[in-house]
Amino acid sequence: MSHDTYELKAEAREQVGKGSARAVRRNGKVPAVIYGDKQPPLAIALTYKDIFYKIHGGGFLTTVATIDVDGKKIQVLPKDFQLDPVKDFPMHVDFLRIGKDTEVNVDVPVHFINEDKSPGIKRGGVLNIVRHEVEFHCPANAIPEFITVDLTGADIGDSIHISAVKLPAGVKPVISDRDFTIATIAGSAAMKPETEETVEAEAPEAAPAAEEK
Repeated sequence: MSHDTYELKAEAREQVGKGSARAVRRNGKVPAVIYGDKQPPLAIALTYKDIFYKIHGGGFLTTVATIDVDGKKIQVLPKDFQLDPVKDFPMHVDFLRIGKDTEVNVDVPVHFINEDKSPGIKRGGVLNIVRHEVEFHCPANAIPEFITVDLTGADIGDSIHISAVKLPAGVKPVISDRDFTIATIAGSAAMKPETEETVEAEAPEAAPAAEEK
């Protein structure tokens, strides 16, 4: 699972709607809703400072959290949030209630290793990343922080597909009908002049013209 779990304190909200949400924000808090696990939605208010730093700290949507609502602790996974388009502060957050068998779809970052062991990159090729993130279906309590793509042996013209990536148990790509590409090793524009020069240098010299008698 990505990142260490954390806990947030919240207050239950009896009223919902735009008016109630505005009142919550005026009091320096952020309105939110906990839903799922076959239970009624629960409207809550979170401390602005706590949720601001969690959203902007990275890994927010892939980290399971515990929310203490007036003493009752609920395990959740953040599913969505809205930011003010101008000031970038949180306006609302949706949390999915996590049960022991809850499975979710999440976008997981892709990390690349061993670029120095890629013959293609060593020869001046470029790593062309097709997918910086991949959507996976996995247990909510076992979300990977990232997936790792090993570039060892990758040459110019090679494509790295999802089938080449070792995934944790229970983690499956949402796209299941094809072996999609995550990255390719492409030749760089800078390589072309060098290649042409090499070809010219290696080309046999033309035979000298016969001397006139």
